[in-house]
Amino acid sequence: MTAEAGLDRPLRIALLSYRGNPFCGGQGVYVRHLSRELTRLGHRVEVIGAQPYPVLDDGVTLTELPSLDLYREPDPFRTPALSEHRDWIDVLETATMWTGGFPEPLTFSLRARRLLAARRGDFDIVHDNQTLGYGLLGTSRPDLPLITTIHHPITVDRRLELASATTARRRMSVRRWYGFTRMQKRVARRLPTVLTVSGTSRREIVEDLGVPARRIHVVPIGADTRIFHPDPAVPEVPGRIVTTSSADVPLKGLIHLVEALAKLRTEQPDAHLVVVGTRPSRGPVADALRRFGLGEGTAEDTGDGSGRPAVRFVKGISDSELADLVRSAQVACVPSLYEGFSLPAAEAMATGTALVATTGGATPEVAGPDGETCLAVPPGDSGALAAALGRLLADPALRARLAAAGRERVLSRFTWEQAARDTAGHYRAALAEHAAHPGTAKG
Repeated sequence: MTAEAGLDRPLRIALLSYRGNPFCGGQGVYVRHLSRELTRLGHRVEVIGAQPYPVLDDGVTLTELPSLDLYREPDPFRTPALSEHRDWIDVLETATMWTGGFPEPLTFSLRARRLLAARRGDFDIVHDNQTLGYGLLGTSRPDLPLITTIHHPITVDRRLELASATTARRRMSVRRWYGFTRMQKRVARRLPTVLTVSGTSRREIVEDLGVPARRIHVVPIGADTRIFHPDPAVPEVPGRIVTTSSADVPLKGLIHLVEALAKLRTEQPDAHLVVVGTRPSRGPVADALRRFGLGEGTAEDTGDGSGRPAVRFVKGISDSELADLVRSAQVACVPSLYEGFSLPAAEAMATGTALVATTGGATPEVAGPDGETCLAVPPGDSGALAAALGRLLADPALRARLAAAGRERVLSRFTWEQAARDTAGHYRAALAEHAAHPGTAKG
């Protein structure tokens, strides 16, 4: 294919995603919305993904590339039957899980390489969504360039989990689980084009993964403003705070929000929290809920006679249900210690809900200046979180001002349509570079 042909016609895109759950974590959200908007621009997008499979919109093809799904609910870390193993990649997946590692990035990349080799000529470009497995190094050919998105280096998650580990055994377990990050560092350094979602992530990729800055391009993502928008028909619930926390890990800072809620309720007893995510059965958050008497079934009434639980967890809801939930809140909160972008911040702002957010990672790039589009607090400071939440709950005029300014910020900077246009521009640049320098190795 010539550079001119690649620049002039709609593209055939293979979008790889080793995990695609749209209800838990940002990768599935990214795949769904980017693929839809690329399709609306006229491109043909085929998502190649493993379990949990992504939910895609009309016009986007899903090709299932199944793993052994070793972490599925309700039996995570299951041992598959011998008959489930189809080949040596499956055996590798099971063996890595047995020894405490996380195999999916490597094993998915090996399966993807095999599939793409069998379908030569079907695609113009391969776009990997943060797999960074060794198999990717065999997918790029002179006529098929490779681009990858790194939302943020997983080495950041590893660093924060090690810092919070309280025993030598736990530290050893964390190091083994995140063993795949060594592979991701090696692969990232050899990739010709890396997309990321914020300036903060770009700096982390340079520092943690050693990718030359000239190869990294920032393409901000955004909220689906067709769904996340104000709706006066949804009643506001007094005292309601909403947050999204896909996992009970230190990175998300949920423990600090629970502590903040306990402080806040001593002065504003109707304050209550709805967490979009899975309720942890053990760990720091579960311990804090019990310690402060905030768990469901222990302190069910917020103090205003409503019968609402002090903390409630919801999961598996649709985008429309999520938007209604955020609209019903007086305050949305992003308590993260670090974010590579923070979709929850953008979505809350798009609905016209006032935001309290930490200054962790790239969150300020999305949420904007303190006192103008949000209230910003230091990460890990439950006292500052409690003060900011209490200030907003008590001040309707401030909530309205921040909400309006926040929505305008999202509309002007963070939409999926703009993300797709920018991404397509990088596809075409990669095609032109590949055509001009076929087979050039990146070191």
